[in-house]
Amino acid sequence: MTVHFLPTSRAASVRMTLQPAYEGINVGTWLGFKHVNYLVEEAALGWFREQGWPATNLYHDHGLCFDVVGIDTRIVQALRLDDAVHADVRRVADEPGVLVLKAELRTAPDGPRMVSATVRVTLRLDPRGAAVEPAPEPLSAFVTERLGNPAGVIPIPIGYSDPAEALAAWHATDGPRHNGIVWRSTIPYYFCHFSERMQMSGYLRLMEEAKHRFVASRGVSIKTLLDEHGWIPAVPRSRLTLLGEAEMEEELYTVYTVTEVFKRLTYTSRFDTYVRRGGYLEPTATGQITHGYAKLSGRSEWDLVSFDDRLLAALRGSGEQP
Repeated sequence: MTVHFLPTSRAASVRMTLQPAYEGINVGTWLGFKHVNYLVEEAALGWFREQGWPATNLYHDHGLCFDVVGIDTRIVQALRLDDAVHADVRRVADEPGVLVLKAELRTAPDGPRMVSATVRVTLRLDPRGAAVEPAPEPLSAFVTERLGNPAGVIPIPIGYSDPAEALAAWHATDGPRHNGIVWRSTIPYYFCHFSERMQMSGYLRLMEEAKHRFVASRGVSIKTLLDEHGWIPAVPRSRLTLLGEAEMEEELYTVYTVTEVFKRLTYTSRFDTYVRRGGYLEPTATGQITHGYAKLSGRSEWDLVSFDDRLLAALRGSGEQP
């Protein structure tokens, strides 16, 4: 099947209506950052579809894999499960090998903006399978044979037998101590797409797990603060960028580092992942996430709260009350 592709105006904005998914909604009926980013990804897919470039046709006819390689999202107001989400998406820029879209989400067509996000898309050529037609000319500048920069590798320092120790030392940029956690996992198939490569949604799920692991390691687990204070994490901003490729069943190392605590209101963490290949650790993704805490005062009411002394000490890694 041949699809006839139309030129795209950068000024053109596409409007669509999206519906949040039920799976993984874990704070009442509120959408967490992960699900908000899922909607942003759906909005980018919808924009391509409206241009005559549906992801299915790009893959089957041209061997091109739709890859979100960057996503930077600000949540202004929270979304809920049964909200009809109105998305406005427009093309705002081109970067080397990347098409950049801007998405804004609302719960009414002309209502206030609830979410603002920038999405970066690359089309990764999959050489396997049947012969395919060349990429559509308007998209040829965004085609790549491999995501990221394969030359950007970090050697495991001599003297470290454990890559996790090497990464902790590498990320101790604010002194001799790394204020975070490092752990090893094997990339599961359900984090991957196009048969074998880890996709953006897999990294989002891993970023959520990193928060869970970190606060638990500091004695202030999500369940502990929920039971004791009725507090639950809230995320005003998240950002993720793919730096390279990670494949199913590779050895993945995840680093989560608290980089800033703003007064007693929010804290920002850096998120990094690496795969081990021979004597090297190759970076595959990096990002940031900002967390606060909301107190649940009813089924649909919550307010941001200030950190108490125990939580503040845990986030700073001091082990002492401030």
